Amino acid sequence: MTPDIAYGSLAPLLVVFGAGIVSVLVEAFVPARRRYATQMAVYLIGLAAALVSVVLLAGTRIVTAEGAVAVDGPALFLQGLTVVVAIGAGVLIGERTVIPSASRRKVLAGFAPQAAVAPGGSGEREAERAGFTQTEVFPLALFATGGLMLFPAANDLITLFIALEVLSLPLYVLCGMARRRRLLSQEAAVKYFLLGAFSSAFFVYGVALVYGYAGTVDFRGIAGVVEAEGASSLILIGVAMMSVGLLFKVGAVPFHTWTPDVYQGAPTAITAFMAAGTKVAAFGAILRFFHTAVPGLEADWAPVLWVIAALTMIVGTIVGVAQNDVKRLLAYSSIAHAGFLLTGVIAVQAAGAIAMLFYLAAYAVSTVGVFAVAGLVRDADGAEINDLRAWAGLGRRQPLVAGAFAVLLLALAGIPLTSGFIAKFAVFSAAVAGGAVTLVVIGVLTSAIAASFYVRVIVVMFFRDGDGDGDEPDVAFARQPVTLAVVAAATVLTLALGIAPQPLLDLAEAASTFAW
Repeated sequence: MTPDIAYGSLAPLLVVFGAGIVSVLVEAFVPARRRYATQMAVYLIGLAAALVSVVLLAGTRIVTAEGAVAVDGPALFLQGLTVVVAIGAGVLIGERTVIPSASRRKVLAGFAPQAAVAPGGSGEREAERAGFTQTEVFPLALFATGGLMLFPAANDLITLFIALEVLSLPLYVLCGMARRRRLLSQEAAVKYFLLGAFSSAFFVYGVALVYGYAGTVDFRGIAGVVEAEGASSLILIGVAMMSVGLLFKVGAVPFHTWTPDVYQGAPTAITAFMAAGTKVAAFGAILRFFHTAVPGLEADWAPVLWVIAALTMIVGTIVGVAQNDVKRLLAYSSIAHAGFLLTGVIAVQAAGAIAMLFYLAAYAVSTVGVFAVAGLVRDADGAEINDLRAWAGLGRRQPLVAGAFAVLLLALAGIPLTSGFIAKFAVFSAAVAGGAVTLVVIGVLTSAIAASFYVRVIVVMFFRDGDGDGDEPDVAFARQPVTLAVVAAATVLTLALGIAPQPLLDLAEAASTFAW
């Protein structure tokens, strides 16, 4: 061991990537009949061990791996949150449900039996009859989780780019593996890949320009050069191009166009994983980059982020009002929340970091919960029903799950006594302290407008009846007990954080200081 690498502080990352490698070996060598149970065990044990490692590292503040990785409060908080999201999404990925077929076999819900076969063809039908399952989703999800954990801890430009690609590439593949509506899923994967590759090209070109200006890739070194020499066109263009790649990952306007299509086409469990995990990791990376690498350029980048935050809140809210597809509606909700979170980046650094950490935790929990419910609403053939009009009367037929969905939607709307209200209050308060009063006014107004489309879903579920022609959808809640447990846990946490938020706020405050 060299003195520049503290391997113990890298334990959460090493455990997750190690579990991913073991999962690949399981896929290669374990017999098919035992592969699913083994993969699920490796996935959950690996993530549980990573979570324990994060807890044991609490209070650590160190820059290790020769300056490439920062292990500090924000990094550990977001790594722990990412692991929790991955566990929740992982049990959704692994949920098994009986799909009506000639053999009545069980399959992995939401995933094609073989991703390489033509959608709807004889090969796919034969694979379903044979009981084939997609167990390679587990190593892909583990590697994506590792990339998500590395992203907010990256302390130099090279590591930041590597983490970006490690988290992105598995997600591109996972988006195209939906069992139902395969062509839509594959279209989503291709669109995500092409636009993601385009944004990554912008990002890496920006890295080259920043390196050309500073002569170093280390965040602290870049900050020192900026402080000594001031702004120049080279560093400003470089930061702008890097911002394209970072803002693409959070779905900020004008880099948001992939979000509704990918959220709609991807398997719902993967959508939950992306919507929560990617937001957590990407905003952690944004917060670290802007406040540790280029804080001396705040007068230049803050106005640009101000405009992007305002446009993101407005576009996400206004376009979301017109959506009738539940997953697309939640996608535009995600876009609007990206705008709310960007106000925290502009806020006073200490208060903004605390508010963003709490917001990300509250948002991640609610988001996994709402997509878990969205994946439960199915017709008699097992296909998901995302048309909001078909959800009419759902509250009467399944009052508990519909009630939980209503609570989670109200949290996303920021209604009092939910985690969303505390999160928005914290972020807006920090932004006001930072002088962004007009942006906060825009945020409050767009939040009020956004509440209308969340309430519209609740009205459809509880206060509208179906067509009355006997063709109401068969909701398969009872067939997915693990998913129901995830929904229940998300609902309880959402209410708990709304009623008693102080413990998490205290934890966020303790974890809000960067390593330097």
